[in-house]
Order: sequence, then C-alpha cells, then structure tokens
Amino acid sequence: MKILITGNMGYIGPHVVKQLRDTYPDATLMGFDMAYFAASLTNAVTIPELDLDAQLFGDVRKIDAAVFQGVDVVIHLSAISNDAMGTRFEEVTMDVNYRAGIRIAKLAKASGARAFVFASSCSMYGSADGEPKTENDELNPLTAYAKSKVATEQGLAPLADENFTVTCLRFATACGMSPRLRLDLVLNDFVAGAVTSGKIEILSDGSPWRPLIHVKDMARAIDWAVSRTSENGGQFLAVNTGSKAWNFQVREIAETVASVIPGTQVIVNEAALPDKRSYKVNFDLFAKLAPLHQPLYSLERAVEELMAGLLAMKFDNSDFRQSLFMRLKLLVSLQEDQHLSTKLEWRNNLQTTL
Repeated sequence: MKILITGNMGYIGPHVVKQLRDTYPDATLMGFDMAYFAASLTNAVTIPELDLDAQLFGDVRKIDAAVFQGVDVVIHLSAISNDAMGTRFEEVTMDVNYRAGIRIAKLAKASGARAFVFASSCSMYGSADGEPKTENDELNPLTAYAKSKVATEQGLAPLADENFTVTCLRFATACGMSPRLRLDLVLNDFVAGAVTSGKIEILSDGSPWRPLIHVKDMARAIDWAVSRTSENGGQFLAVNTGSKAWNFQVREIAETVASVIPGTQVIVNEAALPDKRSYKVNFDLFAKLAPLHQPLYSLERAVEELMAGLLAMKFDNSDFRQSLFMRLKLLVSLQEDQHLSTKLEWRNNLQTTL
C-alpha cells in the first residue's frame, strides 16, 4: 500500500506518520508539504519525517499529477489552519484549503487511488445553541477557515463512488503535545500560560462551548479512515470526530488546567463580547462506525503531557502569544523576511522534483 500525506510537516502530521508506520510497517509512506513549519521542531530528538519513505516539498496549489502515481490513499491535512490566519489570508485560505483540496482529490482519483481522507472541522457548526450538533444539522460557518472546510466537503461529495471512498473527519479542536507544537489552540494556550506565568487569561467570558480532541487520537481516527470501506458509512462520509466526554466550556478547560498545575490563577475577561463560536457536538456516529478507534486520552492526561513537554523545552516565554509558536506570527515573520509572497508562495518557487 502506498499512502500520500499532504501537510505532514505541521502540527498533526508527525503523529499521523508515526501511527501509520506502526499500523502499516510495510506500507510506502510519502509526505508532501509546503514546509512553512518544517523548522518549528519542539524538543524533537530526530525529525518525524524519518518514518517516511519519501518527503516531497512543493506548493499544494501546484502539485503535479506525477506525485499520485501508484498512490492508494491520500490523507489531506494541508491547510491554512486556523481562524486568525484565515482572516488575514482569506483568499489564500480558499485557494489552499478548498480549491487545491478538490484538485488533489481529482488527481488522486484519476491516478487510481481508492480512498481520500480529508481533515475537516467541527468549526463549521459555528454558533449553535441547544443540543449537540449531529452530521445532519445545519452548518453555520462563521470564519474563512470554517467556510473553506464546508466548501471542500461539498466539492468532494460528487467524487465518491464505488472505486473512490471519501472520508471527511470533522475534527473537534485539536490539542496536545507534538514535535511541531502550536500554542494558538485553546488548551495549549492555557497550559503555556500556566507553565510560564502561573496565569491563564481567558480572552472571552469563558462561556463558549468547545469540543476537543487530542492530536494522537486524531491520528488514530485517520488510521481508521485509511482502511474504511463503503460498507461502513457509505462511499462519501462526513463524520464528527471526537468524544462526547470532550465537550467543554472554555472556563471548564481553564479550571481543569489549574487543577493539574497547582498555583495557577484563572483570569476571565467578564467584559468581553460573547464569542459567537460556540457549539457542542454529537459524536455518536463516529462511536458506532469506529468502535476500535475511539479517543483514549483524558483532558487531565493531555494537560500533563503538554506541561511536561514545555518544561522539557525549558519554555519560559510568558509573552508566548507573540512568539513563533503562533502559526500566524510565523507566517507573517516569513513574509517580513521576504521568504513568502503576499499569496504565501515561497520566493524561491519551491517545487517538487520526482
């Protein structure tokens, strides 16, 4: 089996590569990445890409059809990956997340791939009061990032058939330690604050709901999707991916961090305007379809691993929200240093050679 993973050099990718290597030791694993975050290693002894058979570099917007030769499964992680980046780079977000994603799926199908796994997002539910949202509920994307995920799912659906299975994993908000750590995620932000300053500063009033999922549990879900057949969910499947036990209010997440890291003060901005991005999610379908690949982590364990990882890094920057561990800050820094264009293209026109 030959598996291509786009966007493998980001936050999720290293865990996905390790999971697949453990599950499919004889498979050919290839990565394809724009390398924005290749240098953002965090306390890693070796680069995660050593578990791959090949690492290709290039722009997903210009990926060549030859890359897909002999590929059985494509795992599409590549994305402008959060709301802040989507707001600043709105059109680029649609190009990278949506248009490139559909083109990649079409190239994969034309080359004979049997499956396409798309890292989608529960953020497409947007502002959602009431009962936890199921896959059949109305979508209400509020940001460019969420809108790009909706558009990609809609574009992928017609491509699925008896020879090409498409799985869209609507992930809860990612969290947890990674060889390429991000701190622009709610739990990771709170743990960084607790470790560096003994304070968690909640920018909202703490009331919004967020479903979370540990990055290693995301990798386990992707592992399931790689081998999923149409008999288990249909030729096209969009499924909420996470656990009902991981639906939390933001204030509750902060309080859990404070309980694990003694002496942490939780500061809530009571005067903040309500955050419209608030939603609970129903994960019953995922539990039914993937009973052997359900999330294993607890919130407390995730906090403990993040704390241990940051301490091992000797990370002490209390102003971490201005650091290069924030994905937007890193992209802007690369632009300011003339490495990236306004369209987030490498100035040296980085391209893959096969």
